[in-house]
Amino acid sequence: MKKVRKKKRNPAWIYIAPWIAGFLIFQLYPLAASLFYSFTDYSIVKPAVFTGLDNYIELFTQDTEFIASFASTFKYVLIAVPLKMVFALLVAMLLAKGIKGINVFRTMYYLPSIMGGSVGIAIVWKALFMGNGGILNSILAVFGIEGVNWLGSPEYAIYTLILLTVWQFGATMVIFLAALQQVPGELYEVARVEGANKIQTFFKVTLPSISSIIQFNLIMVIISTFQDFTGPSIVTNGGPLESTYFVALKLYTDAFSYQKMGYACALSWVLFAVIIAITAIIFKTSKYWVHYSDGGDSFV
Repeated sequence: MKKVRKKKRNPAWIYIAPWIAGFLIFQLYPLAASLFYSFTDYSIVKPAVFTGLDNYIELFTQDTEFIASFASTFKYVLIAVPLKMVFALLVAMLLAKGIKGINVFRTMYYLPSIMGGSVGIAIVWKALFMGNGGILNSILAVFGIEGVNWLGSPEYAIYTLILLTVWQFGATMVIFLAALQQVPGELYEVARVEGANKIQTFFKVTLPSISSIIQFNLIMVIISTFQDFTGPSIVTNGGPLESTYFVALKLYTDAFSYQKMGYACALSWVLFAVIIAITAIIFKTSKYWVHYSDGGDSFV
């Protein structure tokens, strides 16, 4: 009997072996190696030398770019994340209505999320917002409006990147759309019977009903925005005056341009700690604004 049971268990290990191998090789090992290298003076061309906390001390006491990059990144996140969430929810609510050709509209809104992170789209975005000869300024000139130096001005450059990431709200929108379609129709019926208008219904029924999905999307959007690299690298290259020199771009520059791989690993762990802290705050405060229908919460 023991041999039979053992034979029955073997196929299970065979099926999950590729996932286990992938997890160990491509996730766990890089994570552990990155943590180790963050305590070393290491570059790709020379062996690692253990230096203790020197990298972290240098980050917080000597590296002026570190504070500036985090400041610009936080500004980017604080503006881009709410806009992306709001636009995704609004479009999802529009698409949730039974309009004709709804599948075509869903595909159109989702396409930017597939292409938005690519180098090609970043190049197109740069051509769109270039100061001299840019597509947007050329359109403005037709109407006699003076062009704006979108990418050459610290005041405007960060907003071009914000528009780029907000434009990629398709994946977030699809998740919102699925959540909206699962809201029980009875809740809206009760709201109408009690005389609630559309605004009251939105805040008393719709938002509480999808609050758990809002929490999920919020965390995922925050993580992806903190790690945004393609836009700052291709569109602005961190400029002008390092106004868009975000943490992900600094991390890449330290690792591959300056060959300070250990230092970049330390920076990546600081970024990881910041994301974990923000995520923990969201989970800690979720009891005040995330509602579950099976938990006895009243939506109306």
